[in-house]
Amino acid sequence: MKRVSFVLAIAVAATGCDEKKPTSDVKSASVAPQPGEAPKAAPPPAWEVENPAKPLPTAPAGVQADFASLKFKVTPETVRLGRWLFFDKRLSADGTISCATCHRPENAFSEPTAVSTGIKGQKGGRKSPSFVNGAWPIFPNFFWDGRASSLVEQAKGPIANPIEMGNTHEAVVATIGKIAGYKPYFEKAFGDGNVTIDRIAEAIAAYEATRLSGGSAYDKGTMTDEQKAGRDLFNGKAQCNLCHLGANFTDAQFHNLGIGWDAKKKAFADEGRAAISKKDEDKGAFKTPTLRDVSKHAPYMHDGSLATLKAVVEHYNKGGNANPQLSKKIKKLGLTPKEVDAVVAFMQALDGEGYADTAPTQFPQ
Repeated sequence: MKRVSFVLAIAVAATGCDEKKPTSDVKSASVAPQPGEAPKAAPPPAWEVENPAKPLPTAPAGVQADFASLKFKVTPETVRLGRWLFFDKRLSADGTISCATCHRPENAFSEPTAVSTGIKGQKGGRKSPSFVNGAWPIFPNFFWDGRASSLVEQAKGPIANPIEMGNTHEAVVATIGKIAGYKPYFEKAFGDGNVTIDRIAEAIAAYEATRLSGGSAYDKGTMTDEQKAGRDLFNGKAQCNLCHLGANFTDAQFHNLGIGWDAKKKAFADEGRAAISKKDEDKGAFKTPTLRDVSKHAPYMHDGSLATLKAVVEHYNKGGNANPQLSKKIKKLGLTPKEVDAVVAFMQALDGEGYADTAPTQFPQ
């Protein structure tokens, strides 16, 4: 009996050891799909959970947004990809600067400094303008000097500017192309995972196109009496609407206001549009900026040389700074201090909603 018990004990022990392997197999089988079942999808990465593809926004009151009319692709997938790229500092040569470094959401995608700061702390000569509602300009002029003809082309510029992002188009394509986490989103946005500078720029432009502002007191008809008086002055005595017109309050044209003129040197610190057009009459001329959310754009002008909206109105009121190319639209206005304040109040009534955003905290890896 002892011999039999010993043999049985060995058999039981052996059976117990062998049963450990099937236990693991059973667990695997419970996860793996059964015959005829579709495999279970892996959960999305954290960066996708934070930045899902969303329906295109509806234009707020007072503005129109026809995404289908644009020459570049604006879909939930391109916008999602563009949002990452817009905020991703890896587009710069040293990984310190993104588009959002200068185009800050809290400043309605302008910036609170007189001029922009790029890689290695380099200072530019101009302030970054807002692009809110900018996908449908009256004329296709982008940048202060109009050197780009579309949002897509504009998106390429800072990447290769040596004092902005300091990169090259070839290098940024290589950098983004090596990030495996980006590939599926290029596939969803463009049909395959191929990374090109045109696709990078198009995705950024798609995101920018969705930054819309409307629903302001002006749009809703809820202005104060002072703001209404300012509106009448804006369209009348102050003659602001000669250049600040349309739904976005800009003619997208170039005008010389005398900003940056050195009377002693008889020259401009920045020749503006003339550097592109090569025309003397364009010296010191810069694109009319939008007045949407203008209270968040201080300081003002292409060089940030005017600290407040009141200073801007007073600059126009005195007739600008005299110079040989001063715009014929600029002349002394004769506004009283009360009228100056009313025009400022009207511009503050153009603060809207719809453009707000915050930077993603996670990016494809």
